[in-house]
Formats: sequence, structure tokens, C-alpha cells
Amino acid sequence: MTDQLRLMAVHAHPDDESSKGAATMAKYVSEGVDVLVVTCTGGERGSILNPKLQGDKYIEEHIHEVRKKEMDEAREILGVGQEWLGFVDSGLPEGDPLPPLPEGCFALEDVDKAAGELVRKIRAFRPQVITTYDENGGYPHPDHIMTHKISMVAFEGAADPEKYPEGEFGPVHQPQKLYYNQGFNRPRTEALHNAMLERGLESPYGEWLKRWSEFERAERTLTTHIPCADFFEIRDKALIAHATQIDPDGGWFKVPMELQKEVWPTEEYELAKSYVDTSLPEDDLFAGIRDNA
Repeated sequence: MTDQLRLMAVHAHPDDESSKGAATMAKYVSEGVDVLVVTCTGGERGSILNPKLQGDKYIEEHIHEVRKKEMDEAREILGVGQEWLGFVDSGLPEGDPLPPLPEGCFALEDVDKAAGELVRKIRAFRPQVITTYDENGGYPHPDHIMTHKISMVAFEGAADPEKYPEGEFGPVHQPQKLYYNQGFNRPRTEALHNAMLERGLESPYGEWLKRWSEFERAERTLTTHIPCADFFEIRDKALIAHATQIDPDGGWFKVPMELQKEVWPTEEYELAKSYVDTSLPEDDLFAGIRDNA
């Protein structure tokens, strides 16, 4: 359908789609927008972060299959489509100095070649809008940074028949807008932190804000605020579906739902590229596109 709005969200691992922009996606699904999550890796090297599941031998030995099943459940909850790009998780290197990345992992792939796999997805799905990570990856995980790199190449490359020939990659398509997820922004964190303290509640964000002050990173420009509080419960349900990664009793869920909806009822994005005219700030990822759909 020529008037069908389509949103593609490009993420590094299973669970990223549920922790970054999930309420936005659920909102657009409810409006009839076709939403596709592209997951770059299988999350094979992800640690088991839920203490209740740590030490489970089956999970440890079958982490790839377990995380795929979790992704299937989250996809159903959000109502989105989801496809794998097929690369291998790089893991999060730790130590000083950092160890080398494992051979064959996503972060060591040739950027243009890896972007070609995303170009295939873009040309097949033909989204008007793509969301991804900024150049810092949201946080400096090598797979998040690589996701940014291939997304930037593929956004333009999907319309370039010379770099990515149509016979191999499909008919060209130019997405109209590209956004960076910025849901973990400082204004939101401070607002929720202060609201918790004002109500005499313990805030889970004290250490976050302390570490934030130690970073020498410029604040991001939040261009787009999507009202999606009605979908926060769906977001949390999808996140909990990633049971190996999320402790349902952990810090992610310490802020009461009604407080979240009252104090910060939006999810934030940074408009990085646009081929349509739009006025900032926005409250719609399809601003400038809907009238022409």
C-alpha cells in the first residue's frame, strides 16, 4: 500500500528493542503503522543478568536458543514484526587493557558488507522512518557502535544502485527520516529521580546521575518527544519477556507506573537525517511524512 506508514527499528541484541523505544513502537502499532524490528545479533555472548536464572546449566549451554525464544515472546507482546540480521554477538569486553574482540563477531565485520545485509531488509520492507543508535551506541558496547555504523551506511546505501546493485539487493528505496534512540537522557532521569525523592521514595537513579557527571560527553539534542504513556505497561511486559536479561524485581521497575506517566509520559529521539521538512520539536516520528503518504 502506497499510503502505509512503516517504521524500522534497528537494534544490536534481543532485549534492546524492549528497553529502547518499545512504548513508541506499541503506540504506532495501535495506530496501524507497520513496525519491523531488525536485530543485528543473536545475543549469544550476553551475560545472564537475572540473578534468579544464573547458574542454570540449560540456559548457559543453550543461550542462543533461549534468547531467540525470549525475542519471539517480546515480539508478540509488542505486536511488531522482527527479523534477524544474522551476525554474532561481540560480547562486552572488560578489563584494562581491554581484551581483543572474538574472531568472527559483529563488531569486526566489514562495515559496508554488513550494511549490505541491512540494505536488503530496508529495500524489502521500504520504511519511511528508521531508528537506531547514535555514534556512542547509547553506551559503548561494540555491537551498539557497529549498529550505528551500518545503519548510517544503509540509510543512504538503500537508495544507491551502484554501491548495492538492485539485482542482488532489491529495488532501491530511500527512507525519509533517521532517528537516534535517546530514551536514557539526563532530563528524564533527573525528573524521575527528583520526583521519587519528593515523594519520600528511594530512587534507582542516584548512581546513574553520579556516573553521568563523570562523563565528558556533550548532552544530546532531544528533537522528538513521543507521547506513549498508555503503552508503558506493554513496554515493561515485553522487557520482562527477556527473562535472562531482566530481573523483574530490579531497578528497571522501581519507579511506580503512575509516577512515570505523570512526570515523564514520553520517549525521546534525536533526528539525525531527514529528507522532508519538519518543525522541531516534534511529537511524531512521521512528522512531515504523513501528509504525503
